[in-house]
Amino acid sequence: MSLSLTLILLAAAMAVAVFSGWRGARPPDLSKGPRMAPWRFIMLVAGALSFLLLIHLASVLGGRTFPTPY
Repeated sequence: MSLSLTLILLAAAMAVAVFSGWRGARPPDLSKGPRMAPWRFIMLVAGALSFLLLIHLASVLGGRTFPTPY
């Protein structure tokens, strides 16, 4: 992946993580019914993706690739 694509995906994943963290922290509104989106799980997945993209960004900026086992 290119640097620009990595940065765009990183910004999008962080935005999704922040938004879903905000939505998941709100108290449930029983008059609207149960929550249909698992906001905390979405936050966890977006945070893990952000972490992987940060690792990829470090390898792209560092220019060092890790050796393959073969």
